[in-house]
Amino acid sequence: MSTPQQQRAFWLRHLHNWHWISSAICLIAMILFAATGFTLNHAADIEASPKTSQKTGQVPASLLQQLNAEVTQRSQKNVDTSLPASMVQWLETQHHIDAANKAAEWSPEEIYVALPRPGGDAWLRVNLEDGALEYEKTERGVIAYLNDLHKGRNTGKAWSWFIDIFALACLIFCITGLFLLKMHASNRRLTWPLVVAGLVVPMILSIMFIH
Repeated sequence: MSTPQQQRAFWLRHLHNWHWISSAICLIAMILFAATGFTLNHAADIEASPKTSQKTGQVPASLLQQLNAEVTQRSQKNVDTSLPASMVQWLETQHHIDAANKAAEWSPEEIYVALPRPGGDAWLRVNLEDGALEYEKTERGVIAYLNDLHKGRNTGKAWSWFIDIFALACLIFCITGLFLLKMHASNRRLTWPLVVAGLVVPMILSIMFIH
């Protein structure tokens, strides 16, 4: 039967292992999210200099014919509205525009594709009468890009999964830290007053100053 000292040593060892592993996993992302938390809180004070670029082109007759043939079907509800694979490939090859798996708005006159992205925006329009192509991209800078990563705005499934894993690592880091505080609290008299302050101060601020 293990003694209390052995049990304490067991839990300390495992808590320290989980604590440092989770902290290593979320360290860089935590710095990113802390920094962008500050920039988001002061977004109105940080000037952005959007840069807009435009492209024009002409859709080949064969592709235009295919698009016109599909316009009625693609404009119906509950039907895949993304561009045909041949059109997606042509856009990527000829204009370096990534429109894969993007929802499009189909009408008898034109096709419009919204291409939002972190830190900017873009859109694509194809005239179905003459095949004229218009593309516009706006970039708002690095800070806007990082802010959108913080919010998970237009970042795709891979980044969404990363945020979930990061959040789980942060929970493990905080929970193991709480247990470590408990185990060391007897030698550190300010432990629980500081923990309580971390809870009470935000509550007071929210009650008194947030309306």
